[in-house]
Amino acid sequence: MENIIEIKDLKKSFHVKKAVKPVLKGVDLAVKTGEIYALLGSNGAGKTTMINIMATLMTADSGSVSVNGFDVKKSPSKVRQSFALTGQFAAVDDILTGRENLEMIAKLRKVAEAKRVAAEMLEKVSLTEAADKPLSSYSGGMKRRIDIAMSLIGAPAIIFLDEPTTGLDPEARNEVYDLVKTLSDKGTTIFLTTQYLQEAEELADRIGILHEGKIVAEGSFDELKQMFPKAKVEMVEKQPTLEEIFLAIVAKKGTDKAVSTDENLNKEKSHA
Repeated sequence: MENIIEIKDLKKSFHVKKAVKPVLKGVDLAVKTGEIYALLGSNGAGKTTMINIMATLMTADSGSVSVNGFDVKKSPSKVRQSFALTGQFAAVDDILTGRENLEMIAKLRKVAEAKRVAAEMLEKVSLTEAADKPLSSYSGGMKRRIDIAMSLIGAPAIIFLDEPTTGLDPEARNEVYDLVKTLSDKGTTIFLTTQYLQEAEELADRIGILHEGKIVAEGSFDELKQMFPKAKVEMVEKQPTLEEIFLAIVAKKGTDKAVSTDENLNKEKSHA
């Protein structure tokens, strides 16, 4: 499998209060075509800076960056045609409907048959029923799905997701997880930055840890686990996490409501 992203000895510094602050201090990284790569790091580690450099929104001080076979310095327009970028907050127009947001992006990207493409994207992210409602009425997860759908228009080879589930509730996060997995299954390369360790564990084929300006560890979740001593085996009753409890309760409430509705319908039929 070929590398669709290749980064070698990437360096970037910023001037802060007349002082130079190095952020990236020689990053080496490669992402294979079709995989989900998760970049972990603390706030200020340089995750967004790396995405901005790959997306030609920022220039590196030194080093080389290749995206889809194109050098970001020599062929920035070719690079821009290869990817879509979804930032930390949904870049959507709340006044427009979901359909109108998608049609607008299709027209801006000069995609033929904008209405058909918008309809396909709505179906792909399971939002056909809400298509003609203004985005101001959408939940956070629905807005994020529309945001990602907008990124998909034009069939980019790579999607950069910069902390895509920031501020979302557990249900909305799971919606985004399902969508990311579907995209990857269809061959789209996903480069994901996140602070949620569970997110990387759930989604990523490979994980890189950015610390003090460099990739200090990299591999699959199982490979990273091998870096630690074997866990001591003890008989302990597993307790559910708060997230598991929340999702179970919400799912049960939905089931109870459906059962109650069915019972009422049956009663109405028996009285008829």
